[in-house]
Amino acid sequence: MSEQVTGVVERITFHNLDNGYCVLRVQARGHRDLVTVVGHTQQVIAGEYVTANGEWITDRTHGQQFKAAEIKTNPPHTAEGIARYLGSGLIKGIGPKYAQRIVDMFKENTLEVLDKSPTFLAQVKGIGPKMIEKIRRSWEEQRESRKIMVFLQSHGIGTARAVRIYKTYGENAIELIKANPYRLSADIWGVGFATADELAIKLGLPRDSPYRAQAAVRHVLSEASSDGHVGFPEELLCAGAEELTQIPEAGIRDAIEQLRIVDEVVRDSVQSASGGRESPVAPAKEETGDSRPPLALDNLIFLKPLFLAELGVSRAIKALARGPHPLPAVDMSAAIDWIEKKMGILLAGSQRVAIQEAVANKLMVVTGGPGTGKTTIVRAIIEIFLAKSLRVLLCAPTGRAAKRLTESTGREAKTIHRLLEFDPGIGGFRRGRENPLDADMLVVDETSMVDVVLMNRLLQAVPPWSCVVFVGDVDQLPSVGAGSVLTDLIDSKTVPVARLTEVHRQAGSSWIVRAAHSVNRGEVPESAPAGGSGDFYFIEASEPEQVIGIIRQMVTERIPKKFGLDSFRDVQVLSPQVKTTLGVANLNRELQTALNPGGHGVAEVKRFDNTFRSGDKVMQMKNNYDREVFNGDIGRVTDIDADEQMLVVEFDGRPVEYDFNDLDELQLAYACSIHKSQGSEYPAVVIPVHYQHFTMLQRNLIYTGITRGRKLVALVGSRKALWKAVNSAETKQRYSLLKWRLMAE
Repeated sequence: MSEQVTGVVERITFHNLDNGYCVLRVQARGHRDLVTVVGHTQQVIAGEYVTANGEWITDRTHGQQFKAAEIKTNPPHTAEGIARYLGSGLIKGIGPKYAQRIVDMFKENTLEVLDKSPTFLAQVKGIGPKMIEKIRRSWEEQRESRKIMVFLQSHGIGTARAVRIYKTYGENAIELIKANPYRLSADIWGVGFATADELAIKLGLPRDSPYRAQAAVRHVLSEASSDGHVGFPEELLCAGAEELTQIPEAGIRDAIEQLRIVDEVVRDSVQSASGGRESPVAPAKEETGDSRPPLALDNLIFLKPLFLAELGVSRAIKALARGPHPLPAVDMSAAIDWIEKKMGILLAGSQRVAIQEAVANKLMVVTGGPGTGKTTIVRAIIEIFLAKSLRVLLCAPTGRAAKRLTESTGREAKTIHRLLEFDPGIGGFRRGRENPLDADMLVVDETSMVDVVLMNRLLQAVPPWSCVVFVGDVDQLPSVGAGSVLTDLIDSKTVPVARLTEVHRQAGSSWIVRAAHSVNRGEVPESAPAGGSGDFYFIEASEPEQVIGIIRQMVTERIPKKFGLDSFRDVQVLSPQVKTTLGVANLNRELQTALNPGGHGVAEVKRFDNTFRSGDKVMQMKNNYDREVFNGDIGRVTDIDADEQMLVVEFDGRPVEYDFNDLDELQLAYACSIHKSQGSEYPAVVIPVHYQHFTMLQRNLIYTGITRGRKLVALVGSRKALWKAVNSAETKQRYSLLKWRLMAE
């Protein structure tokens, strides 16, 4: 028989905003002590009046609880409940102190005042016009977002993103969603096709709706771009969308055509891209030396922005190659002798050739592994240009890479985004074709991680007379974003390439450098002797729990004690995957508990299944141009303000504010994926290598991880897994036509 519990929510012990599951402590009628209520509800706030229908149970761990089949909430109607309600963090700017002042003034009429006459708040001591406006906006925002949450919940959808939906669509949110629920997956970051599809079906949209088919096509293309593909074969696209929706192939092809007609997608092929002079299939392995099977490149479907970006890169490269050279005639023999004297070094033959090529050509690629002298060549080229009073700019994709380039060259390097001067006011870059960079030479470091979209934006801003030197390690992982620009530049043979292979004597003494080159040759790297002064170690451990224990001990005790490095600032754990026991998510939980466990007096906030505490190491997960923080940037949480619902992260000495509703842009960063570490270098790197990561155990992944460490690299796991990674070089190819566009006349 169903029972009922009613009362005021004293505190919320746990609440998962995605599925609504909650654990509430309730001051219930007829009960002296607080009652624990467990169940599901999308919105609940401390101080609210709750009615729960269900039954009493005895939990083995937590004792007696009321298990609710249904939970209904209503705004509080007593002054005490309203004070708790407003002071719970519901409204920005109102903490417990101001909440009590407001309720003391307006008693049980407080919520009506906020709804209808917020200007009356001026009667409360300490509340001025600016604060009233802030409270009014926040109250309206939470009221409207709660309507959206109720609407979504009524159709079986749990979401933690109602505020973002409201900010995007405004007061017309529910009407817009009803008209086409699939727009959510396109417009709202964090809402995927599955969520939008579930809502659409509950709203009664036909399963063969053109909206549904088009959304599925967009989704498959978007997922393909997340996997690095610029375009995607039409046959695979149809198969993916059909599997997702069970809409017959004819309906999917109609959707593709409709999207093509409205200019959302573009169809292209290698024949078209190369001017009809190539076969519709990538070259066979005999021609390239590549052991991978060729990709079919006929009838690729592109999302329009990716198509334009790839076309833009190709056109910009060709235009720059044809443009005038800024350098006057140079006696290279004398110039190189002068450089050797100025820099106090003796250049190797391969380095001399690379410098001559870079000075003679408008465009140049310099690639090679650690210790092969890429930085030396860059410094030499810079010296030649500066000696002729020419202007040189340096950039890299990430802040850490730019900082490292600055340190190695002695000249300021900027991130690509800062070099192009992103302006939130105009929602774009100030530098471009109409306002080019003031440079005679541009050096782009860590080019392997620059995707096709960012490369297009960068090249549009390079003036016609400027030289460009692309520097990178082509054996590392390709960019997180779509494309493999550095590989395509090299494979097209349209840009001179200096491939450095000789490891110089000083670098060759590093165990890290030797390990990286061993992996690249398909050999298991040798570990430095235990207890010695080496910088590369392999620690064997077979069970995942054993690996976690060793990593925890290394990060918290052994590395700081032996090497004098800071656990937060200097040590980075890199994992091949996000999920699994040894994945990023679980390692972050383990390391947060070990390094920043929280407790009395430590501010924290729980959002989107994450708990953030003051002092936590965090990573930005998407480009946010308004905040000027970008995917992969690492910072530290310096402040959490529950009243203002604001969390502050310091990135390289710059404080950046996050509304609590935007915290899905952040994740803990005690551990991060090897992919996310691209372009960064850390004093110490610890990498789990285990068969749990079977599908990700690839040579270029382990190679990239090892090359992220500057003073220390430690692999922890099984030799069998390391052997598998080192011997797996069949890396995933990416669908792109850039190589053929570059080769076309």
